[in-house]
Amino acid sequence: MPEIQPFPAITYADKALERVLAPPYDVIPPPLQEELYARDARNIVRVVLNKTAGDAGYAEVGETFAGWLADGTLRHEDPALYVVEQSFQWEGRAHTRVGLYARFRAEDPEKRIVLPHEHTRKGPKEDRWRVLNATRANFSPIFMMVPDPAGRLAALQTAAMSDAPAFEYTDDGGVGHRVFRVDEPERVAAFQEALGAVKAYIADGHHRYATALRYRDANGPEGAWTLGYFTPMEAPGLLVLPYHRILSSGPSLAEARRALEGKFLLNEVKDARTAEADAGQSTMPYAFGLAWPEGGALVAEALPEVEDLFAEATPPSLRALDTYFFHQVVLAKLLGVSEDAVSYVHSFNEAQEALERKTCRLAALMRGTPVRQIVDVAEASESMPAKSTFFHPKLPSGLLIHPLVV
Repeated sequence: MPEIQPFPAITYADKALERVLAPPYDVIPPPLQEELYARDARNIVRVVLNKTAGDAGYAEVGETFAGWLADGTLRHEDPALYVVEQSFQWEGRAHTRVGLYARFRAEDPEKRIVLPHEHTRKGPKEDRWRVLNATRANFSPIFMMVPDPAGRLAALQTAAMSDAPAFEYTDDGGVGHRVFRVDEPERVAAFQEALGAVKAYIADGHHRYATALRYRDANGPEGAWTLGYFTPMEAPGLLVLPYHRILSSGPSLAEARRALEGKFLLNEVKDARTAEADAGQSTMPYAFGLAWPEGGALVAEALPEVEDLFAEATPPSLRALDTYFFHQVVLAKLLGVSEDAVSYVHSFNEAQEALERKTCRLAALMRGTPVRQIVDVAEASESMPAKSTFFHPKLPSGLLIHPLVV
């Protein structure tokens, strides 16, 4: 049961936040990094994804952050919890997602309090470690889902939003943010009680969580306090989008059809957009689309007998995943494509661009992973394949900065 506390947030004094906030570090491609650098000399990208390489870059990160605190660019708030509402459009529909920002204590997964579902990689963990030590602050929260079947957390969040927001802004993607302070002792206690009764499942921020545990090990128990965002897993605004796969080698459409025939229902469609839409609407256990730069696309829906191609010892939680099935069965056993040929994009537009520019051999268009499957993998202490989930919208870096306790 996560132990949460209010925290003395560090915020931008100037609330023209569209100029100074940035996406999380791991979804900032080089062109956007350059754009954010040029947008404002105070943009948080200079801290979360500095352009200077090596030790000098991390030293610059620490100096930049300290300088902004000293000159008043950033200021300390009194301790509070924060309810953050994000309003956005997706595929023509309006959505709202609400979550609670709070200081919480990172715990080892073996304690079954905070459960991950994803492998972490050495490079990103080392980078986050260096930034953490240079600043002694968290600039993005660890995004966690919590069960809220009775709607208790949701009701507390709704009540907090009856007050005027402390501040609000709209980001580059049109996502509206409203931030509400919660500092009344009785409201804080109600949130603590609600979250103290549930497990938390990491949705996004696995590398940041691993870094928080490393920081705890290096600095003692008080070093375990880090920044979290908690949202009900039942909320309709909890949107999980697919990561699509871009393949640098692989079969032609005709070759793919021959390899998949007899194990899939196959339907040739006119283009990649149709393949993505049709695969996304499939109710079969496994479905995906394939599209080629020269034109042509294929929707594949697995027949029941294809499950026999899994290794016998495959855990049930992984057997259920489209991404695991695609990598372990489709690529490895049917299409003969190595993992070295796979790269990832988190939007259809990026996949379409790769097809139009002919920078890939083909694109694999995936379905989003249901929240229930993510929870099942976490509960089984298993790990999903890389890039199995993309929670939308992302939480901006620098919205509420968390100073470490030690």
